Amino acid sequence: DASCLTWEGQQFQGKAAIVEKLSSLPFQKIQHSITAQDHQPTPDSCIISMVVGQLKADEDPIMGFHQMFLLKNINDAWVCTNDMFRLALHNFG
Repeated sequence: DASCLTWEGQQFQGKAAIVEKLSSLPFQKIQHSITAQDHQPTPDSCIISMVVGQLKADEDPIMGFHQMFLLKNINDAWVCTNDMFRLALHNFG
């Protein structure tokens, strides 16, 4: 319940709110391609990851995306406690 998702600037906390947001996304099918990824251990035994890539939802044009998330080992299982996602649309001019 302490997990957090930031999706395009909107914040959601807790499993129920996160599942509701992800379930409400309007696309029927999605394809993604990861073009770069970086991972680092943190001092408190977590893993922070940044992923850059492209996705295609339904018949929309291909869009870039950035995603950063934190994995924490809780009771011998890796749990995503923090996730931030943005489409790479904001830097085009």
